[in-house]
Amino acid sequence: MKQKLMTNLVGLILLACGCSVVQAQEISLSRSAPYETEHDIANKIINECTTLGDKLSSFTQSYADKNGIKINLVDQTNTSAAGKTLKLEISDAVSAGNAFIGHRKFVEVKGSLWEDGKIIGSFRGQRSSGGGAFGAYKGSCAVLGRCVKTLGKDIAAWLKNPVDGARVGE
Repeated sequence: MKQKLMTNLVGLILLACGCSVVQAQEISLSRSAPYETEHDIANKIINECTTLGDKLSSFTQSYADKNGIKINLVDQTNTSAAGKTLKLEISDAVSAGNAFIGHRKFVEVKGSLWEDGKIIGSFRGQRSSGGGAFGAYKGSCAVLGRCVKTLGKDIAAWLKNPVDGARVGE
């Protein structure tokens, strides 16, 4: 009872003086993870799977939120800006096979976390998929989307302990 009373009293004091509990800093992330500048990704993937980068950023944000990490999606990231920034790029993607003979899809990403213009950590990650349940009814972009969904979960887990040179995913 005394502990609850003290907690309420501390809360009232903070409220009265206009103080607030310090919350974790938000991380800025590009709304759409771009393809790495130097890549050998097939044009059919780039031209047909136009939302792959959007999905990667969105899934990363969603899974980070579930881990208590706040990500703010922005139009363009700046690694030299104040605060934390996650630079994320799709470095490779392969779309072999199809619904009839079986999907063989693969996505590789690389990323780095920056704070006030200094790198905190970096990673490379990859995931592959054959389409999962009912894969024969999915298109190639949907199966690549499964890869980036799981990569988003992997990246969110890495953000809890961002070490340099990490490998995430498979």
